[in-house]
Amino acid sequence: MTATQYLSDWRPFPFEILETRLEFRLDPNATRVRSQIDFRRLEQGDLVLDGVGLKTLSLAINGQALDLSLIREAEGKLIVPAVSLPDSFTFEAEVQIDPEANTALEGLYLSGGIFCTQCEAEGFRHITWYPDRPDVMAPFTVTVHSDMPVLLSNGNPVSVESGKAVWQDPWKKPAYLFALVAGDLRAIPDSFTTMSGKHVDLNVWVRPGDEPRAGYAMESLIRSMKWDEEAYGREYDLDVFNIVAVDDFNMGAMENKGLNIFNSKLVLATAETATDGDYERIEGVIGHEYFHNWTGNRITCRDWFQLCLKEGLTVFRDQQFTSDMRSAAVKRIHDVQTLRARQFREDAGPLSHPPRPDHYQEINNFYTATVYEKGAEVIGMLKRLIGDDQYRKALDLYFDRHDGQACTIEDWIKVFEDATCRDLTQFKRWYTDAGTPRLSMTEKWADGALTLDFAQHTAATPGQPDKPARVIPVALGLIGPNGDEVLPTTVLEMTEGQQSFRFDGLGARPVVSLLRGFSAPVTVAREVTADEQALLLAHDTDPYARWQAGHDLALDGLIARSNGDEGGAEFIRAIGGVLDDAEADPAFAALCLALPGDEEIATTIAASGTVPDPDAIHAARRALTLDIAKAHSDALSRLYDAMAPRGPYQPNADGSGRRSLRLACLAYLSRLDNAGRAAALFAEAENMTERQGALEQLIAAGRDQQALAAFEAEFRDNRLVMDKWFMVQPLRAASDQAVARATELAKRADFDWKNPNRFRALIAGLTSNHAGFHAADGSGYDFLADWLMRLDPVNPQTTARTCSAFETITRYDAGRQAKAKAALQRIAAMPGLSRNTSEMVTRILAAAT
Repeated sequence: MTATQYLSDWRPFPFEILETRLEFRLDPNATRVRSQIDFRRLEQGDLVLDGVGLKTLSLAINGQALDLSLIREAEGKLIVPAVSLPDSFTFEAEVQIDPEANTALEGLYLSGGIFCTQCEAEGFRHITWYPDRPDVMAPFTVTVHSDMPVLLSNGNPVSVESGKAVWQDPWKKPAYLFALVAGDLRAIPDSFTTMSGKHVDLNVWVRPGDEPRAGYAMESLIRSMKWDEEAYGREYDLDVFNIVAVDDFNMGAMENKGLNIFNSKLVLATAETATDGDYERIEGVIGHEYFHNWTGNRITCRDWFQLCLKEGLTVFRDQQFTSDMRSAAVKRIHDVQTLRARQFREDAGPLSHPPRPDHYQEINNFYTATVYEKGAEVIGMLKRLIGDDQYRKALDLYFDRHDGQACTIEDWIKVFEDATCRDLTQFKRWYTDAGTPRLSMTEKWADGALTLDFAQHTAATPGQPDKPARVIPVALGLIGPNGDEVLPTTVLEMTEGQQSFRFDGLGARPVVSLLRGFSAPVTVAREVTADEQALLLAHDTDPYARWQAGHDLALDGLIARSNGDEGGAEFIRAIGGVLDDAEADPAFAALCLALPGDEEIATTIAASGTVPDPDAIHAARRALTLDIAKAHSDALSRLYDAMAPRGPYQPNADGSGRRSLRLACLAYLSRLDNAGRAAALFAEAENMTERQGALEQLIAAGRDQQALAAFEAEFRDNRLVMDKWFMVQPLRAASDQAVARATELAKRADFDWKNPNRFRALIAGLTSNHAGFHAADGSGYDFLADWLMRLDPVNPQTTARTCSAFETITRYDAGRQAKAKAALQRIAAMPGLSRNTSEMVTRILAAAT
């Protein structure tokens, strides 16, 4: 069992590094790495270096050989006693590593013949001996020897010649930001002139033949650089910025200084091969990784407990960027949907943890929605409380005060306290306390005055039974009975467990538009009638609150139907108004038309204390879909035709909004015409968004074989498009066929399960089919367990993250719980189980006992 790491045990590293020099002689099976590291003592202590899987050839201090017995192989440590060390010295090591055998994709590995690296969080220790911790920062000089035509590393090129390249990064960085790429690559070049007039060379590097699909990535990079200057005053600080696309990558992308390495699915796109969602993700993730240059690289985190400091802030920045590039209202709703689907679920289960945890066993298991998405929400709340001007003032102070440092949440909070003269002690609980607060509101109306009584409560989470009150910004407005807004958005600051707010001088009792803009990551409990929800859907001036009213109206109807009652009539009536006005904002209308998913319905039912039935939920959703289609067939048909393409494909907000509304209409109409329109659209569509949308409806209707064969014949050589083909089949299959479909697909020779993209495509397709994965016979659980056990020895990171599909098992009936628990116990009993997967399975099983 891996020892648990505790925040309270953190101690500063007793040395600083003046410079790190690395020399690589690349070979697929026997790469030699020679390191020279100049240390200077800061305080008394041993020299402790990290190394895993290294064949150590030599070690030396100031040219004097060290005894290899200093290596503690089982611990992955090299410990040189303090008494053996002068105050300043150069440590040298030469090691040999095997990139081709590195299927875990941590450190230096091969992806389709390309040498590449992934060092966050603790991958650098797989490359050479080093203090592999984020608070140890140094400038790097890297020499690469290889017969590969392109040799890249961090920073600026010093010299590039045949078989050799030297790169120098003048900015101090921790080892997790190190990067190296060598391979047969082609560049899409461009340039950018910074606000101070500095010229920067830009390159997006891809495999030969992929050049036509990388143009949008370059456009996104240039937009990101310009936006960061305008929104945050942050200018790029090197002579060159490189992005490299690789096929084998455990994450989405990595912000290595000056050399970002990307999963190819977040770089490559054309209208024929990528959906609107793909384009938006490419733009957003390229922005995210670029923004890390300041919020993550120039200022990094002191230790991995502070991960949300860089990730939460950078997610918030990329959300702002996408909002400015596209529709702010639609982006906000999408972000809320993501938060609820991933982070609220995480907070409610055995994997719950605060944005800044105080302990962990395996840090790779904490790259979570809580750290990223909730971390961003916390910053959004802070900005909402202090205002835009004070937020910008605080960020300027943060950059000025902490540039070149490794920081903590305490440093971040102190900046805001100093900039605003405000005590944020209570607000800090958002970083240290796990769980999603439940905000309850009741109303009292008398003599033209409305009193709102609020109460907040956060349920116990693992290791945190007691939850003090937090600061909750509650943004609300008031809508009169005639639909007029009688109180514009007002932010109430709740700091107690119970608080009341009074609004006087009202002519008639208004309807409360609550939590406008989703002003805090909380759940809401309030009494609201269907008529009031319909009024808000029709007249609320806040897009999020308007969408939420309709969403809640649909959710209430779906829950009633899943319980065997009547429900949904009010939503069917109310959605008519949305359809009448849909052409004014197609993207927003598409969001309003989309029914809550099966997973959200199950979550809501479980939160009420009732056991959800996946099959009943799925049946209720299908039945309401059909009833809506019947009631509004004419309007849906009219909109479907009106949203047909107008000119060449453009991946912008207007074009994607029109396509999203067209496909939303198609989903309803396919229930009436047995996917007849979908078949026609699949045959005629000239873009992947409509092509995939039509294919999904054909699969749902059971009319998919011909279309799937045609899709495969056209795209069998395009690895990213075929990932979609693998995903949509179990995702849209009838729930009683989903596991069988996934099982057959997994037998195919082109199911390259060692490739994270292909593995995730198939598995996520099944686990996202709620009733299919939670099949009463346990076949979904067994299928997943079998594949996790197969993958774990090869790629522990991807295995562990996929375990989260089991995190909700305790909310289902005893039969399903028993079958899921048995599947997890099989995983837990597997000899040699990785520490990554062991931690996840143990935590989930602990909640199931």
